[in-house]
Amino acid sequence: MQVPSLQPVEKSLEQLHLRGLLLRLPIITRLVGPGGPGSGKGSQCEQLAKKYGFTHLSTDDLLQNELTSLSERSRLIKDIMECGEPVPGGVVLELLKEAMVSKLGDTKGFLIDGYPQELKDAEEFESKIGEPKLVLCLDCSAETMNSRLLMRNQSSQNSDSAETIKEGIESYYQASKPLIAYYESKTQLCKVDAEGTQEDVFLEICKTIDSFLKKEEAAFSFSAETQ
Repeated sequence: MQVPSLQPVEKSLEQLHLRGLLLRLPIITRLVGPGGPGSGKGSQCEQLAKKYGFTHLSTDDLLQNELTSLSERSRLIKDIMECGEPVPGGVVLELLKEAMVSKLGDTKGFLIDGYPQELKDAEEFESKIGEPKLVLCLDCSAETMNSRLLMRNQSSQNSDSAETIKEGIESYYQASKPLIAYYESKTQLCKVDAEGTQEDVFLEICKTIDSFLKKEEAAFSFSAETQ
């Protein structure tokens, strides 16, 4: 009589254990939406990571780090990029999950920058890792994004044309609408006015995160008292 393999069960249990560990920590996704190119999201993420002890995970950085390796996955990513195609969300999610697991014992939470890009990415993230506890949307107008990117272009060697910038902003708005609606329906979305200076925006984000952490702490205390 053939004994069924236990490997799938063991793997499933391991995934559930990791999922449980990850969900004990705040997972804050820098979004989506009008938090698009030129909204200042990268700079804000770095400051927030330092202030709160979060791990800032930028999908751009994760992809670049992977490209420096000699793995089969890095060759796949390189081939895709050279064809001018976006890296599939499933590949990016693998990199994110590996990075999160590697930091489990050394962080107070995760601040994810650059993911999800599409609605199916958000659904896949929840399926493989869990729901983010807070989704930040840095909300600024297309005009503000455009002017910031044009200013950035002046100090960059690889500058884009004004038309390319405009098209990028327009496509970002279109892609972000379903994501914003999705997270709004789950009450996880918090829009932050990103029209002001970097310092003003940072203070507004801090207010949002402080309020979120206070609620998390209160919920944890209540749970501990009722047990």
